[in-house]
Amino acid sequence: MSRLLLLTLLFCGVSFADTLPATFKPFKAAIEKLTPQEKAVMLYKVTERPWSGAYVDKHDKGVYRCKLCGAVLYRSDDKFDSHCGWPSFDDAIPGAVKEIPDKDGVRTEIVCAHCGAHLGHIFRGEGFTPKNVRHCVNSLSLRFEPAKTRAYATAYFAGGCFWGVEYEMEKIEGVIDVVSGYMGGTKPHPSYYEVCRGDTGYVETVEVRYDPSKVDYETLAKRFFEIHDPTQRDGQGPDIGAQYHSIVFVQNLAERRTVQKLINYLKKRGLDVATRIVEASQFYPAEAYHQDYYKRHRKRPYCHRRVKRFD
Repeated sequence: MSRLLLLTLLFCGVSFADTLPATFKPFKAAIEKLTPQEKAVMLYKVTERPWSGAYVDKHDKGVYRCKLCGAVLYRSDDKFDSHCGWPSFDDAIPGAVKEIPDKDGVRTEIVCAHCGAHLGHIFRGEGFTPKNVRHCVNSLSLRFEPAKTRAYATAYFAGGCFWGVEYEMEKIEGVIDVVSGYMGGTKPHPSYYEVCRGDTGYVETVEVRYDPSKVDYETLAKRFFEIHDPTQRDGQGPDIGAQYHSIVFVQNLAERRTVQKLINYLKKRGLDVATRIVEASQFYPAEAYHQDYYKRHRKRPYCHRRVKRFD
């Protein structure tokens, strides 16, 4: 079937659910909610007309999600004016966008790494920004989410595999979201495989974003000490290596004092606490396939469970 005929039928309301590529099957319900124009772009790789998209000139603070699956793809801080007629970004959320050689043999297509929806194309060497990269994206592939105006706070904890720490911390009332990532090293934008070597200085860490009006930092820190073994010095459970060490990354003196108070309490109760207190540094989100791992795979942590340690 030619693309012209396919799109003609699509815009006439004919369903192609039964002929969708396998990668789209899990998103059948979401696809049914898309407009014909959105289906044409995301499923059949049609390019929207230049200057027609809603986000070409948008400069509000926030993030851009995949219109099909909702995965976070881009930050507003990485958006720039390329004057090409489509939204342009010089960086993406690590692991969120996948590059594929285009069928034309010249360009490189970009798709959502989570669901495979077509986003646009990536170009290098144009000199628009110091990163020298341009993600040229169709507005119809995106959904903008404005930055929260409410005063949320962040906290950083490392206690073995970040999948389990993320899973347990998300249960706390007042926690907005938890992101798995890396902290403690110096190389910009480390990959999971680099961190796995155990010699980069990076530790698997979670960034906890929370509402201070609903939960305080001490409650988060207490839960952290209860969901992993703070006495293990070589990792956590079967996960052995420097990247799995127990660390609380603190951002100020108040956090340091809170964590030290809790460590002193645990030591008085006979625990030989190995957890270190370290100054927070640059946090890098992990690849998309690490985020909400247990929730997406409908599994439970294998080395994290809550053990009540505080009265």
